[in-house]
Amino acid sequence: MSDSLVRVDALRKSYGDVVAVDGISFEVARGEMFGLIGPDGAGKTTTLRTVLGLLAPDAGTLATCGLEPFRRRRALSDHIGYLPQRFSLYGDLSVDENVAFFARIHGVSGWRPRRDELLEMLRMTPFRDRLADRLSGGMKQKLALACTLIHTPELLVLDEPTTGVDPVSRRDFWRILSRLLRSGLTILLTTPYLDEAERCARVALMDRGRVLVSDAPERLREEWAGSMVEVLATPKAKARELLAGTAGVGDIQVFGERLHIALPNVDRAEAPRAAEEFAARMTAAGVAVESSRAVPPTLEDVFIARVRESGR
Repeated sequence: MSDSLVRVDALRKSYGDVVAVDGISFEVARGEMFGLIGPDGAGKTTTLRTVLGLLAPDAGTLATCGLEPFRRRRALSDHIGYLPQRFSLYGDLSVDENVAFFARIHGVSGWRPRRDELLEMLRMTPFRDRLADRLSGGMKQKLALACTLIHTPELLVLDEPTTGVDPVSRRDFWRILSRLLRSGLTILLTTPYLDEAERCARVALMDRGRVLVSDAPERLREEWAGSMVEVLATPKAKARELLAGTAGVGDIQVFGERLHIALPNVDRAEAPRAAEEFAARMTAAGVAVESSRAVPPTLEDVFIARVRESGR
């Protein structure tokens, strides 16, 4: 059996004059969680749909579960579970009835034990008689996941599964995904949330249809040559204005009350000294500095820096 469940090579897809996916390549290894990461319009959903065989590629080659997706999409449906951004549950059916419907659609025989197992794992058993329309957003998403898994796929594909879900339900959903991953399921997902992307074994950072870089999140952070300084100061707008004019500062992002300052050409060993210099400059200008310190770069910091480096 192949070590990769998904292989994408030089994939290109356009809608008229708009290039949605521009020659990207990546592989998803069996048993891993792989994330396509990027903002809206990066080409993530189009990529998923070509991998699933829902769209024909304009150029490039693909293999999903050993099959050519578009030509073999009916056979492929037995091997994959797909949870799109807007999964269509039947609101006037109960939790039990929704799962039973999808079991029959997939031709699953003896599906009742599997349904009971999924509802127990998802902590949905107490709500199995409740109509889908009366579920919360997080519970609807878990029900959609149960419907997606009822035929025991080997590849689970999720398109922004936690968008619009409350923080508690997001954590619960990721707990479930971790359990599925430990059971041997392969997961390919998209998300605009880079804190979620940290949970993936590997990610591809996408922007405007291209893959900027692909690797494990920790390696992407380690290999980025720059450093980061975090500043908490008042007034924030004045602090940002002062720092924006400082030599060596590449980008400044606002995270709540804090400023994240990217120093693309400053070695991390020198970052603490840069933080001290920033504090002295702001204090001299009448800015109250609560803290100014070097911090490890996050995946979001790396993504923003990569976008700037690409000139996009």
